[in-house]
Amino acid sequence: MTKFFTILLGVLCLSTVAFAQTNGTTQFGIQVGYNSSSITSNNLSATFRSGFNAGVSIEHYFSERWSFKGKVLSDQKGWADGFFLVSVNNSPIGYATNFDYIDIPLLANWHFGHTKKWYLNFGPYIGFLTSAKLASDNTDIKSFFNSTDGGLDLGIGVKFPIAGQIRLFIEYNGQAGVVNINNDSRSTIRNATGALNIGLTF
Repeated sequence: MTKFFTILLGVLCLSTVAFAQTNGTTQFGIQVGYNSSSITSNNLSATFRSGFNAGVSIEHYFSERWSFKGKVLSDQKGWADGFFLVSVNNSPIGYATNFDYIDIPLLANWHFGHTKKWYLNFGPYIGFLTSAKLASDNTDIKSFFNSTDGGLDLGIGVKFPIAGQIRLFIEYNGQAGVVNINNDSRSTIRNATGALNIGLTF
């Protein structure tokens, strides 16, 4: 948790300083959401795990249509009823796996529609693995996985005015990992996540 808040503070401070140098509106946000996560792999299969995410964001508008949004999220990922390759006769053994990440998406937002309430966001994300455990008995398997993840984030959302500058938003985002998170070179494993989020901007 200390690492999470350190990264959060650093991102928010750097973003605030950078955005202060440009004209436009800057908004802060909080969000919570439902994650459905699994993996893509060259020779393993897995079903989706349900989890949650929560975090904060900062968004700077350069124009009516374009803005930049940075997020810091605590993300639950992993898979259910799938396979994790262990060194037992080189055979895949079936395990459900729980990951916890700190994710930092850096997104360009395009606002559209008559009132610009709708938006598309897209850009890269980087993730830092904080925990990896077997779902059955909480065995720590973090050493089997890379500590850093990364990939592409794509989403769509809509905002609803509540009062003053406060907006309620509903957003769906999908993440496709491009980094092999498996330390065993015999198998390539990449994260894949979909998230339905709700939050406030102010």
